[in-house]
Amino acid sequence: MNAQLREILSRSQAAFLGLAIGDALGAPLEFMTTGEIKAKYGLLKDLVGGGWLRIKAGRVTDDTEMSLCIARAIVAAGGWDLKGIAENFAAWLKSRPLDVGDTCRKGIRNYMLKGALETSFNQWDAGNGAVMRILPVVLSTMGDGGECERQVIAQAHLTHNHPLSDSACICLGKMVQLSIQGHSKPRLRKEVDALIEAHPGFRFEPYKGLATGYVVDTMQTVFHHFFRGKDFEDCLVNTVNQGGDADTTGAIMGMLAGAYYGLENIPRRWQKKMDSKVMDEVTVLAERLVRLSPQWEP
Repeated sequence: MNAQLREILSRSQAAFLGLAIGDALGAPLEFMTTGEIKAKYGLLKDLVGGGWLRIKAGRVTDDTEMSLCIARAIVAAGGWDLKGIAENFAAWLKSRPLDVGDTCRKGIRNYMLKGALETSFNQWDAGNGAVMRILPVVLSTMGDGGECERQVIAQAHLTHNHPLSDSACICLGKMVQLSIQGHSKPRLRKEVDALIEAHPGFRFEPYKGLATGYVVDTMQTVFHHFFRGKDFEDCLVNTVNQGGDADTTGAIMGMLAGAYYGLENIPRRWQKKMDSKVMDEVTVLAERLVRLSPQWEP
């Protein structure tokens, strides 16, 4: 394996580890305001338990679990398998997960009851539940931007069918792939500028401070802290301390910052506190996914 492929593999693993860590770091802060967080924690920098879910420190939520569903399906099929993803989602929902968003639940039930692999457009479905789980598709399509775009939208439409959700998925997918390939923040910023040109609502300067489950608020928060952040920890800590849908903003920032900054920049203290089974699985799946991609030419 040459040095370039080793770096792609390492950054891919960092992205999946980062997603899980960001999810776990933000979970106890979900639905809290910045004022409530400051009063209770000051600035939360460590994995703790609690929150409305009474979650155990280091445990992941639906952001990571749905990403794992997609990853397992793609790896099992040796490539893209939308029905396999839907089946994995259905099995996950039947397992009574700790948390599941209403739009995700509705879309998965639509598949379970009707076999539908695409939910109908709904103006109220511009949530962040599709963009939070795109990483396995991003990794398995490295080197083929067109296929990445097609697949991230297809997986999104299992539960979320909305132009703002679609555009966020495409933009984030490009940003993560570019990060894994070693590109700079100014290059990544061009993708965000193109998104804002198409959908001005994503403009994040000046930052409004909203971190709700609305995909526009979510992405504004991620963009704001990513382009201001100096390292992985800085990006992630500032993101989750915005509160709101903190597990999902944390998961998205974790995948992006992990891809950009790499494994060596993810704090060991966080890795040690995470669920070891989850950490092991995302590390293995990340490698298997990227080895399926057109980018992989040992």
